[in-house]
Amino acid sequence: MFYGLNKFIKNILPKRLFYRALLIVAVPVIILQLIITTVFFDSLWIKTNKGMTKALVNEINTFIEVYNDEIYNKDEITNLFSVYQNLNIELVEDENFNYTYAERWFSPIDRTLRRELKSRFGTKQFWFDTTNYKELIDIRINYQSGYFKFLIPKDRVTSSSARIFALWITVPAIIMIFISLIFLKNQTRPITNLAKAAEKFGKGEEIEEFKPSGAAEIRQAGYEFEKMRKRIARHLKQRSEMLSGISHDLRTPLTRMRLQIAFIKDKELSNKLAENISDMEKMLNEYLQFTSSSYLEKDEQFDLSELIKDIVEKYNNKNISTNLPSRIYINGRKNLIQRCINNLIDNSIKYGEKVNIELNKNHNNLFIKIEDNGPGIPIKEYENVFKPFYKIDKGRADAKSSVGLGLSIASDIVRSHGGNIKLEKSSLNGLGVKIFLPV
Repeated sequence: MFYGLNKFIKNILPKRLFYRALLIVAVPVIILQLIITTVFFDSLWIKTNKGMTKALVNEINTFIEVYNDEIYNKDEITNLFSVYQNLNIELVEDENFNYTYAERWFSPIDRTLRRELKSRFGTKQFWFDTTNYKELIDIRINYQSGYFKFLIPKDRVTSSSARIFALWITVPAIIMIFISLIFLKNQTRPITNLAKAAEKFGKGEEIEEFKPSGAAEIRQAGYEFEKMRKRIARHLKQRSEMLSGISHDLRTPLTRMRLQIAFIKDKELSNKLAENISDMEKMLNEYLQFTSSSYLEKDEQFDLSELIKDIVEKYNNKNISTNLPSRIYINGRKNLIQRCINNLIDNSIKYGEKVNIELNKNHNNLFIKIEDNGPGIPIKEYENVFKPFYKIDKGRADAKSSVGLGLSIASDIVRSHGGNIKLEKSSLNGLGVKIFLPV
């Protein structure tokens, strides 16, 4: 039971920190105002109005009692009550007057007035209306063959302090919530900036030096992030320098070996050695490209449909079919995306005859699908083929044509853009590669 209630509360609560903090500030203020307002209306406004209404009804009843006394002049009594009690009184002869009135239960004035008149004059001896006149209340009391019509100012039965109280309790609350909005916005902005910087850095984008701001805890998190960013950047720089040195050191002996092979008289042995050297150079080049694939290029906005179209045209292969919508823009590293798609198309052409490429957009995601009619890959190997230098069948005839980095590089490029890549069986009974990229 408590687990279900806890889950329900979590589902209805806002997900963002700004709105949760706003609830923490606003809800107590609103609850406190509701309590104060309820207490005010119950103990002050309603009771005060009830006393004022009761006094008014007593004055009306007193007038009628005095009016019935024959020792007093009728006109003088009417004038006295009109002048000193602020009652506009008129005697109307109308035996057919209907005393049925609309009961406005939502109006506190109507409820109080109806209760007091009913207790004093009975259920069918009076009629009143509080809406016909803006500042007056029309009350009619049955009298002999007609009725008395009383026009009474509304301030006789209601207190004007209610509006002033409502104003004083509402305006400060609105000002407090407005100040809270500004304060919370300033407090959550550093967290948002830190999250954006971490997202950009996680995708491999170059970011300027992050300047922490906000509360002490947020500043501490910002300082630690900046330290981490500098350590990673320093590590990547050292790795690039090391790889450049390795590349230079290895290429020199490989070049000498090629020169020495030219002097070998045994051509069969010479060809085998040259082939091994070529494989070593290819492995070295692909390894260097793999380790530096995500950190050398800046983001730019480009048309992904146009990019795929240009890539396919360069292959000049009629067996490659496409289904591309026009003008699908994405923000990313264009050359890396091009290399990723090239690697996947190369694999499809290598192992299949037909290749189909599709591009779709759904809400905030882009979907690229590359299918072929080749032999495919066993389901149990779907995760392994993304590992660097991994080959499913190391004894295959074409094993020497690849070092097992194509899918690894493609996966690294896609994930560096915040996307995902997965394999499945294609509609052509071969291998299907699905790429998800955020817009």
